[in-house]
Amino acid sequence: MRFNPKARLDKGQVSDAGGGGGRGGGLGGGGGMRLPIPTGAGGGKLGLAIAVIFFVVAMCTGNVPGINQGGGGGGGGGGLGLDPSQLQAAGGQSAETDRYASCRTGEDAAASHDCGRVAVVNSIQAYWAETLPEAAGVEYTDAQTVTFSGSISTGCGQASAAVGPFYCPAPGDQKVYLDTNFFDDVLEGQLGGPDGGFVEWYVLGHEYGHHIQDITNQMRNVKTQQGENSDAVKLELQADCYAGLWTNAAVNTEDESGEPLFSEGPNEEDLRQAIAAAEAVGDDHIQKVSQGRVDPGQWTHGSSAQRIEMFKKGYESGDYSACDVW
Repeated sequence: MRFNPKARLDKGQVSDAGGGGGRGGGLGGGGGMRLPIPTGAGGGKLGLAIAVIFFVVAMCTGNVPGINQGGGGGGGGGGLGLDPSQLQAAGGQSAETDRYASCRTGEDAAASHDCGRVAVVNSIQAYWAETLPEAAGVEYTDAQTVTFSGSISTGCGQASAAVGPFYCPAPGDQKVYLDTNFFDDVLEGQLGGPDGGFVEWYVLGHEYGHHIQDITNQMRNVKTQQGENSDAVKLELQADCYAGLWTNAAVNTEDESGEPLFSEGPNEEDLRQAIAAAEAVGDDHIQKVSQGRVDPGQWTHGSSAQRIEMFKKGYESGDYSACDVW
């Protein structure tokens, strides 16, 4: 895609929390909707991935017995009995930086990947603000993207780069979180995924898909947490489909003044990157890398083939109803 140099960016939709401490660990006692990313210490040892994924999905959907559960579209509350405000205070999150201060126009977006991130978030939210009321009868509410490095405290618990990008549905939070080192360190470095700008744009489209599921109450449909036919897998595949919907319509999105955000839509290379990223984060691929065998009974996000299929379904149809997995 090419950014329109005349477009005006709303940098208020993206913030940067800076560095929050060391790497390692996972969503310590909390959870969020995320890509299935390997965790654990020791430079590429992925054996803890499946157990952590199970707990994260359960926490997000509010289905962990004995854990305080919040409202807000069915998302889980803070971790281990703490409310989101306690978690934020306990985590010592860094003060917001000026990382995006220079992101004003589409020209800036073309020159800087950080500013490109702002433009893409603007585009995703402009798409859903126009689409959701007509398609689902629900008004769209903005969700901020927060970038960080090292670790961060959220309403869903403490998170590090190891857990991958995620959306936290906890009341009072409802943000997308992204350690920008993740793409080189984990997706490409550990999982052999693709390199390229649209890889991140696909991931952002997926995480905002979870925000759509949150505000439309579809997260309440998740009753089963594991297995190739589980509700958890359906939820993740739907988020991939929603990412495809945005990709289809991105070139038609506009800034607040009506100026197009992009001068050209996604090209073949952009689509190749998105499909390769979906393949890299399929449960079967992660299991092969982490344990050398595939066990569909432990899936929480779907196979590579399923994820590619659902992204393509959204992209090729451009139809919100095509993503109805329920």
